[in-house]
Formats: sequence, structure tokens, C-alpha cells
Amino acid sequence: MQGLKGGSDDRRNLAASCYRCNEFKGAKTDAVDPETGQFAPLFNPRTQTWVGQFAWVNGGTQMIGVTPTGRATVIALRLNNENVVEA
Repeated sequence: MQGLKGGSDDRRNLAASCYRCNEFKGAKTDAVDPETGQFAPLFNPRTQTWVGQFAWVNGGTQMIGVTPTGRATVIALRLNNENVVEA
């Protein structure tokens, strides 16, 4: 849990992320799943596994969510940056 939401700033509670992902995530812990229109929790790498939540498509250049959590995370963190995908 983030410091903004009462979590600790102890090293064990911190996670490495790129600047872009950290900027888009901010204090969010959930986002709208575009398929269901319902809020879903964002992916938590400490408690969830990547396999089963996400899949690579288009020759491994884009990521899709295959669960509500995966889809909400891909959208909220803007994981498919057009500039990177096209490079």
C-alpha cells in the first residue's frame, strides 16, 4: 500500500518501476476494465503472477490484458506506448 494511502515507506513496501509507469499509476490502485466497464484492481506484482493476467501480441510488441485486472492495468499505465511500439 502506498504512503498516500497509509502504507509504509519501508524498502520492503517499495517497488521499482520506470518513470513513465510510475507517473501514470500515481496513487491509483484500481481502474476501469474497458471490457466490462467495472473498476478492477491494478496488477500487484507482489501478490499476482504476470502469466494469466497479460499476453504479448503483434510479434511481442504490444501487451494485452486477458483479465479485468490485466486490461485495467494496461490502460491505466498506458503500457502500449505508440512511440515504442513503432520503433
